Amino acid sequence: MAIAKKNTAKTDHTQFMRRALELAERGRGLTAPNPNVGAVVVRKGIIVGEGYHKKAGSRHAEIAALKQAGPKARGATLYVTLEPCCHTGRTGPCTTAIIEAGLKETIFAAKDPNPLVNGQGAKTLRRAGLSVKSGLLREEAEALNEIYINRFRRKRPFVILKSAQTLDGRIACANGYSQWISGTSSLELAHRLRAEVDAVVLGARAVELDNPALTVRHVKGANPYRIVLSTNANLSPKLKLFTDNQDRKTILVTCKSRLPKSFSQTNGLTWWQVERQSKSQGEHLNLEDFLAKAWDFGINSILVEGGGRLATDFLKLGLVDKHIVIIAPLTLGAGIEAVGDLHSQKITDAISYDRSSFSAIGSDMMFSGYPQTRTINERRG
Repeated sequence: MAIAKKNTAKTDHTQFMRRALELAERGRGLTAPNPNVGAVVVRKGIIVGEGYHKKAGSRHAEIAALKQAGPKARGATLYVTLEPCCHTGRTGPCTTAIIEAGLKETIFAAKDPNPLVNGQGAKTLRRAGLSVKSGLLREEAEALNEIYINRFRRKRPFVILKSAQTLDGRIACANGYSQWISGTSSLELAHRLRAEVDAVVLGARAVELDNPALTVRHVKGANPYRIVLSTNANLSPKLKLFTDNQDRKTILVTCKSRLPKSFSQTNGLTWWQVERQSKSQGEHLNLEDFLAKAWDFGINSILVEGGGRLATDFLKLGLVDKHIVIIAPLTLGAGIEAVGDLHSQKITDAISYDRSSFSAIGSDMMFSGYPQTRTINERRG
């Protein structure tokens, strides 16, 4: 357990909340549908207890930190990355445990948008006589739980678009060969992202060319649902996603009114029929209808991994919530482009990004940003 030295009150508050965020990160990819939460109990400037939420159904971060602190929690301050819950789910309300432990103060980073909490946790603690403060490192805490927060703010899955490309924007050679554009560190990131979402989505062409497994192998975490989008289902049932489906997590999405006969013997395959996109936007399946069906199925987050046409369609329709691009130090020349025609006639038509950043990841560079959520028609005025 880390021991923090005493410092000024302002510095201490930030230091202890950063420690709570570090702890919360340990649960990333393991807690769904619950949020990632870390907590630290501090008495007289020294950490006496800390914990994090490890998985749904296990102790909440506050309870783990209070258990470690024991009687030292009395009169102490609790730092927690998300507003403490005040309702009974698989576990009891954290607010009751906080009050019974005799804490004098609770400082949390972000408000919990769950209607069962949403400010009521803070009110419960204040009514019991505790000092309650919020908003410290709020942006960092909300970024950590962006999928969880989206679940209560929007009635569709949180969509992450991820691609690996060369310096000249190619995701594969002209013949479709793409293994491997990015390095091993980027490959590990891809598997970590899979572990953090409910489902991974690929277009039919990408599945045919790469024949991927789409499982989590390089990090600890559960396999997501594997969703193949294919307008006409012209795919071989011998592809890995269909033959290696012991966990029954492969979903085939088509515009057909019935499952093709070639897939009738595929064990455990889930099939969804969705509407076709309007003719003016091409003979593609309707992505809004697809996301609605995924939401009704219980999928809260989606990672779109490929290919270029699918990425273009999601961007055109303003359906990408977060965009991650791995850029490898390679120049390919002719090849398959990462993003196709967005009908931009001038620079102001381009998609712009909020909270964008670049960082090194092994020998590659990673871009991460949040697209302005405007469709192509809105951007054209």
